[in-house]
Amino acid sequence: MIARVPASSANLGPGFDTLALALSLYVEVEAEESDTFQVSAHGEGSGLAATSNHLGAQVAMRVLGHSDVRLTIRSQIPLGRGLGSSAAFASACAAALGAKDPFEIASGFDGHPENAAASVFGGFVTATAVGSKLICNRLGVDPDLAVVTVIPVIELATKTARGVLPESVSFRDATFNLGRMGLLVAGIADLSLLVPEATQDKLHQSYRSALFPKSNDIMAALINSGAIASCWSGAGPTIIGFCRSSYAAELSDTVRKLLSESELEFSVKQLSVDFRGLIVTNSYGPDFQPLEVASL
Repeated sequence: MIARVPASSANLGPGFDTLALALSLYVEVEAEESDTFQVSAHGEGSGLAATSNHLGAQVAMRVLGHSDVRLTIRSQIPLGRGLGSSAAFASACAAALGAKDPFEIASGFDGHPENAAASVFGGFVTATAVGSKLICNRLGVDPDLAVVTVIPVIELATKTARGVLPESVSFRDATFNLGRMGLLVAGIADLSLLVPEATQDKLHQSYRSALFPKSNDIMAALINSGAIASCWSGAGPTIIGFCRSSYAAELSDTVRKLLSESELEFSVKQLSVDFRGLIVTNSYGPDFQPLEVASL
């Protein structure tokens, strides 16, 4: 079986651990029977060793009860950049191995149902655990929405990014985020309603900026280049800007020029929202070719 899923950008400023958007970068996993656990990886993450610690082996154990499989992985999603690479891979791997509920499997490994939900179901989603049950719903997306990503070469592990967050926040800060999240949900559904303040946040971005001080400069560069709003993607260090699709190419070029004199190594990608989510097939064909990959 072959499964392909999109990357995801979670949090989106105020929607900490609740909102995510599926983006047009992909990971594809092909699973075959084998006598041992084997991996043939191409593109992002191709340097990971095929050991029992590999996420693919762990997913196989969960789905099949053993890890005697050969996985062919093709990925466009950079690791440790806040684009949901773990959730996307776990989703695709689980589906390729025949799991009945790849969303549940991926959420269990990644710990973030919103990332897995975006990868599996596509679009703009809200997801959370209610008791032992995972609930996901798709939200409205303006068809003219485009996303420009500034992806630094440096990695930032989610565990590290979570380690700087406080154990509690003030009532005022929680209320601040709820208000901004309402603006964000309305603005993504209708870009005429989106305002720069919609991606403001007091729960995680300001704390994480100490780990990546250039983040504020990049967000400012995106806004100064014409983005409607800008924020961290997941736990970072990728920074994203929202714009209309007709302006995405110009925004990409402008922000690239603005940041070109900085000491930061980065790539800028112009992405769209993926509405398909998980695709599973038995084989490649004229309408479904192997994913083209190249590392950053």
